[in-house]
Amino acid sequence: MTDMNRRVFTLTGLGALVTTAACGNGVGSPGPNIIDARVDTTLSYMFNNYPGTRELADKSVGMLVMPLVTEAGFGLGGAYGRGALRINNATVDYYSSTKGSIGLQIGAQQYAHVLFFMTPEALQDFRRGSGWAAGANIEYAVADQGEKIRAETTTSLAPIVAVVFGQTGLRLGATLEGAKYNRIIP
Repeated sequence: MTDMNRRVFTLTGLGALVTTAACGNGVGSPGPNIIDARVDTTLSYMFNNYPGTRELADKSVGMLVMPLVTEAGFGLGGAYGRGALRINNATVDYYSSTKGSIGLQIGAQQYAHVLFFMTPEALQDFRRGSGWAAGANIEYAVADQGEKIRAETTTSLAPIVAVVFGQTGLRLGATLEGAKYNRIIP
């Protein structure tokens, strides 16, 4: 193993350790009924507080709802959450979201997010993979000064639109870049 590979392996392991320590190890994780209840509550909150998201939901072919993602970091960081994929208002699969990071960071935060799959191809690609990583193919709908979610024309034409909301904690910003989603059996 080269020195560079050893460093990457070590940093990946440390990131996983930080994520596990900060977010739980999955023991006693919520079952499907609890996840579905949290998804229902999250969608209700989002639609009531950000009415523009209802239009996105109506146009989408599916939504991945992550009701609670916990993110923490002190040099090394990680994030973890569980949620459900909804198609035609019914849960079809459950997913976890994990993320590791390294750099100048300190603090913790929690937030919710929803991925709106705007095309059948984007949804199919997501469901086909054994694990799917969020990257540059996601457009973000953002809250404006009046706390309304706005999705511009270019955003609403994107294959995947992300809405991140409900941030609490002592970290600035929440991005899904680099998050990995895996199908789970709760």
